[in-house]
Amino acid sequence: MSTHIAAAPGQIAPVVLFPGDPLRAKWIAETFLEDAKLYTQTRGMLGFTGTWQGHRVSVQGSGMGQPSMAIYATELFESYDVQTIVRVGSCGALTERLAVRDIIIANGACTDAGINRTRFHGLDYAPVADFSLLRAAVEASESEPPASAVHVGLLLSSDQFYSTRPELNDPFVRHGVLGVEMETSGLYTLAAYYGRRALSICTVSDHIVTGAETSAQEREQTFGDMISIALRAATAVR
Repeated sequence: MSTHIAAAPGQIAPVVLFPGDPLRAKWIAETFLEDAKLYTQTRGMLGFTGTWQGHRVSVQGSGMGQPSMAIYATELFESYDVQTIVRVGSCGALTERLAVRDIIIANGACTDAGINRTRFHGLDYAPVADFSLLRAAVEASESEPPASAVHVGLLLSSDQFYSTRPELNDPFVRHGVLGVEMETSGLYTLAAYYGRRALSICTVSDHIVTGAETSAQEREQTFGDMISIALRAATAVR
């Protein structure tokens, strides 16, 4: 039993969907999983296990930012032998090439955070997705195309939601970064360290350039296309 998840052995499936919002975890479990059971509500961070098309799947909230996400990802890998984590999150679009509700399948993640600099003694590390999951997610999006556009590309995992230096996004955009969120770089790094699979799939909830945005309820309960892609990809890879 781990410190922050506090689930009993065997309660968490080898495949985990990983939203930041615990209420999105609840919505995913109630909407997509059969016979979903709550296995944790420690500190209000909800986790559920059920089945999807015969596959045992868990959904675990991670909180916001790399430090919070890293606590839950580390415990999932170390204490519960989770093999696959797919982050299903929201992000802000950094370019007019994208619209609100578009989906980004992240092949890699940049960061302005110090967590990897500490881990790698000031050197740069390139956190990337598991290729088998990435390929499966792209194939899932092509076999049953969602209503919104799907993009494969880079995310920026930022330490600040309310940035005091928005101009620092500009060089990332010039080098092809599509969206900004707060978790993916750390998740990909931890998955590499533990030899596990990880992928981030994010729906554009707000647009940094145009100012368009979705509501809190929409972010919690209406990003079903992203969840469908994630489930099909996560259960296709063994």
